[in-house]
Amino acid sequence: MGSLTEAGLKKLAGERSFERGRGYLDAVSGVEVGDGWVSASVHGTERYEAHLTFDGPGGLGGECDCPYGLEGNFCKHLVALGLTVLADPKSLPRQRKAARDRAQSLDTWLAAQPKAELLALLREQIGEDRQLRRRLELRAASTRGDLVTIRARIRELLDIGPFAQYGYVEYADARAYAVQAEQAVSAIGALTGSGRANDAIALAGEAMEQLAQAVECVDDSDGWLGEVGAGLADAHLDACRAARPAPGELARWLVGHALGDVDDGLTDLDPLDYEDVLGVEGMAILRKLAVEAWRANRRGWAEKYLMERLAKAGGDVDTVIAVHAADLSPDGHTHLAIARELDGAQRPDEALRWAERGIRDARDPALVDTALVDYLCDRYAQADRLADALAARRDHFGARRALPTYRQLRAAARATDCWSAEREAALALLRADAGRHKKSRFGGPVLVDALLDDEDIDAAWQAATEAGADDRQWLTLADQSRATRPGDALGVYLRLADPLTKQTGNRIYEQLVSLLLSIQDCHRHLGTSDEFTEYVTALRTAHKRRRNLMSLMDRHNL
Repeated sequence: MGSLTEAGLKKLAGERSFERGRGYLDAVSGVEVGDGWVSASVHGTERYEAHLTFDGPGGLGGECDCPYGLEGNFCKHLVALGLTVLADPKSLPRQRKAARDRAQSLDTWLAAQPKAELLALLREQIGEDRQLRRRLELRAASTRGDLVTIRARIRELLDIGPFAQYGYVEYADARAYAVQAEQAVSAIGALTGSGRANDAIALAGEAMEQLAQAVECVDDSDGWLGEVGAGLADAHLDACRAARPAPGELARWLVGHALGDVDDGLTDLDPLDYEDVLGVEGMAILRKLAVEAWRANRRGWAEKYLMERLAKAGGDVDTVIAVHAADLSPDGHTHLAIARELDGAQRPDEALRWAERGIRDARDPALVDTALVDYLCDRYAQADRLADALAARRDHFGARRALPTYRQLRAAARATDCWSAEREAALALLRADAGRHKKSRFGGPVLVDALLDDEDIDAAWQAATEAGADDRQWLTLADQSRATRPGDALGVYLRLADPLTKQTGNRIYEQLVSLLLSIQDCHRHLGTSDEFTEYVTALRTAHKRRRNLMSLMDRHNL
């Protein structure tokens, strides 16, 4: 029990869950102690089953079937169970010894029972436990070599019917379905272990298809079925390594699986994992089939991925480039992927040409991938081609006028010591946009953001006054000029505060108090603190019933 301590519980649960667990001590019931573990029911929103272990390889651990625990977290229910046990530390060693004695006594009793009596007990348990019955039926079918029964049982294990409501398995039942489906993986592995690997290959393929169909009707938010799929992929590979199927047959199945839409990545099966099974002959067939499929559908995602995967594994950069080049995206993203592949192959000149081509080939300059422009400008800078980098930034800003592209243009222009002229041209474009009421993705004119970013506050005020600005921009203007233009800033703060006084909620109150502090600062600069006192007094009188607001104002001496 050495690993079960308050400090250990707090470390696993975190401060928040640990403190919440303290409040659940009275909710723990039905504590059962075993040799190295303790379980109990903990009543929360529902009744949850918590299970702590403290003699495992990793020390203290636990599982709980509450939603938070099912995500793999050490929850408050486990904390409550652990604290309950720690509340009576002297009894735990005695209870563990009693558990060991009970287990030994049960073993002794079972060993002394006649076969008929044990069979009767087992049949009784089978009648009450469906999962146990299925496991034993699978074992029996495997022993008899009854493939028909094994196939039927595996299909039952992967059937969502018992867990579904209106044809869909909800989140709360997804884990239970996955636990059952895992038994199918075990059954297939057992077939391989019993010398029936060829049958295991066939059943693994069928199970993958059934699981892929099932996942469409399961809320697998926690990824349980992904683990089942990975288990099926491993079972299939193990069976192939044991059975050594015909290389051509296996290659055709792998390509069909990779290109089909049945699996949809659930098993994450990689054909290259089968290289030792396929051998030289099988890999040649695999590549031939992949090439044929890609040539028939050069824009198919699965075809491209398979070709690229095989080409990269073989170090064939030219084939990787050919795959990308057959389906170039209009924004230059694919050109950038090619450039990076060529960089990796130590072919920088070709990489640069592909990047430049990506800019030229773009159908709409405004949609060019920013990462491509960044790559190209970095390459130009490395080659001391600063004028070319500036030209690229200028074109990009001209096509996509926004604060990030303005900043990039500024950096490139400063590198060539010509920002003054570039700035005037850029601001002229932004003024024209402001005149047409063209706004940034944040709401207000880009012109105001650019001038603020240049710390040209007076020009930003003028632009905001003439072309308009959104509340975010006005607030930034007021914050940056409160000391030099307190009257103008005060007007902004009062306008922004007014609608907040009509709303409720702690977040609203925090925003309002922040504005009140700024209003107070403006009055201090203006020498009109008495006016602020009158304003705050009126505000308090009007909203005195809002206790959280009053408390927050008190904390800030307002």
